[in-house]
Amino acid sequence: MSNAPAQPLDLQELLAALASCGVEYLVIGGVAAQVHGRRRTTMDLAVIPAPDPENFERLAEVLIGLDAHPVELGPRAGAPTAEQLSVAPIVPPLRTRHGELHILNQVPGASAYAAMRTRSLKVDLDGIAVHIVGVDDLIRMKQTSGRPHDLEDIEAVTAAAREASAQGEP
Repeated sequence: MSNAPAQPLDLQELLAALASCGVEYLVIGGVAAQVHGRRRTTMDLAVIPAPDPENFERLAEVLIGLDAHPVELGPRAGAPTAEQLSVAPIVPPLRTRHGELHILNQVPGASAYAAMRTRSLKVDLDGIAVHIVGVDDLIRMKQTSGRPHDLEDIEAVTAAAREASAQGEP
C-alpha cells in the first residue's frame, strides 16, 4: 500500500496531459457536477475513455508520462498498460503527478459511450476543450450510485438546471 501523501488535484495539468496525446474521454463525477452547477470541491478527475484500442494506447502513454500508479499499490506497480486499461471495467484509482485519476470503462447507469458523447457538453476548461457528460447522463449515473454525496450532487445539478431554464439559458 502506498503511504505517500495524495497529490492535490491540478485539473488543468491533468487535462493538458490527456489533450497532449489526443486521448478521447468524457468527464464524469465531481468535475462534471461542478460544470453542471454543483458548487463543491473534488479531489479527483473521473473519466470514461472512448472504447477504442488506439485511444487506450494514447491513454497508457499519458499515464506513463504522469508517473501514474494504482493508489493502493504504490509507485513500483507502474502505470497500467493499454491492454489492462481496455479490459478492466473500473481501473483502480491512479495517483499521478497532478492528482488522482479515476478511469471507468463501465459505470452503472451509464449509456454506451457513443450515445453519451453525442449528448455531452463541450466546454473550455482553462483553455482545453473537454467533453463533459450531459446532465441527464450524469444524473442517471449518480442515481444508480446512490451514495450520499451523489444524491446531493443530483439535487444541486437539478436546481441549477431549473434556474438556467427559468432564465432562458440552454
